[in-house]
Amino acid sequence: MNHAQDNRILSLFGIELPVIQAPMAGSTTPQMVIAASEAGGLGSLPGASLSVEQMKTALDQIRAATAKPINLNFFAHQSPQPDPVGQLAWRSLLAPYYVEQGLDPASAPPSAGRAPFDESYCEVVEAYRPEVVSFHFGLPAQALWDRVKSTGAKIIASATTVAEARWLAERGVDAVIAMGYEAGGHRGNFLSDDMSTQVGTMALVPQVVDAVDIPVIAAGGIADRRGVRAAFALGASAVQVGTAYLYTPEASIPAYYREALHRVRDDSTAVTNVFTGRPARGIVNRLIGEIGPLSTLAPAFPTAGGALVPLRAVTEKAGSGQFSNMWAGQGAALARDRSSAELTRYLGTPG
Repeated sequence: MNHAQDNRILSLFGIELPVIQAPMAGSTTPQMVIAASEAGGLGSLPGASLSVEQMKTALDQIRAATAKPINLNFFAHQSPQPDPVGQLAWRSLLAPYYVEQGLDPASAPPSAGRAPFDESYCEVVEAYRPEVVSFHFGLPAQALWDRVKSTGAKIIASATTVAEARWLAERGVDAVIAMGYEAGGHRGNFLSDDMSTQVGTMALVPQVVDAVDIPVIAAGGIADRRGVRAAFALGASAVQVGTAYLYTPEASIPAYYREALHRVRDDSTAVTNVFTGRPARGIVNRLIGEIGPLSTLAPAFPTAGGALVPLRAVTEKAGSGQFSNMWAGQGAALARDRSSAELTRYLGTPG
C-alpha cells in the first residue's frame, strides 16, 4: 500500500493511519472508539441511537482515556409525519408472528426511532468539540451546520452516488465517504431512494475521486489489507471500515449476532428495509426472507422498528436473531477476530 498516493486525510484529521472505524449504532462502544484512536486511526462514536445524556457519558469516558482525534456521527434525516394507516398495515403483516410468539397483535407497540441531528445534539458538539463530525443521510440545516463549523470540527458525510458526492462537496464538507453498495448498515443515500441503481465500491470510488476536489474515504466491502490497497489504488485517501470491527471484543453485540458473523458467506447479506423502514445491509434471517428484503409496507424510517420490539424481546431472550437486525457488509467473511487496536494497525500499515 502506497500512502504517498494521498495523505490529505492524515493531515486533515491529525491521525497517523488512514483508517476510520465506522460509527455503528448499537454495536460501537467507547472502548472501541478509544482503541481505534489510540492505535492511530479515527475512532467514531454513533450519536443517533444515544440520548444527549448517554452521549455525554460516553464522551466523558472517551476523553478521559485518549487525547487523540475522534469522530462524532449523526443522522441528518427528517422525522416522518405520523402515518396511522401505514402503521396498521405493517402491524397486520407482522400479526402472525405475534400470535406464534404468544403476543397480542392488538397491543400498542412501543415507539422506536433514531434521532436526527438537532439543537440539543449541536450543543454537545459545541461543548465537547470533537475533531471530526460526520453525517449520514445528507446534512443538517444551515444554521446547525454553521454552528458545527464554528467549533473547528472537520465535517464529512456519506455519499452513495457521484451526484450525492458533488452535492456534499458543493456545500463545503471537508471530505466525502464514498459508500459502496457492499457496505453494511444503513445506506447513506439521500438524493434517491432507488436501490436498483446503487453503485459498488470499485465503481463508485474512482468516479467520486474524479468528480470532487476534496479527499475521498472509501467504504464498503473492505475488511482486510487487500481491500485497503484496492481503495488506495482507486484514489481514496482513507478507508472507513465497520463490519470487521464487529469481530472485536470491544463490539457490543449479542451472542447470536456474533455467531451469525462467524457463519457468514459472500451471499449471506441483503439490503433490506424491514427493520427500520430505510434500506440497510444485514445478515439474512427469517424476517428478511419471509417479508423482505424490501417491503412496500414498511413504514417510513425510523418508525418501522417499533412493531418489532416485542418480537425481538421474546426471541432475543431465547438466543435467536430471527427478528433482529444484524448489520454486516458483503466482505464480512474476510474479517478475523482481532482487538480494535490490532485491527486498526493491521488495516493501516503496509503488508
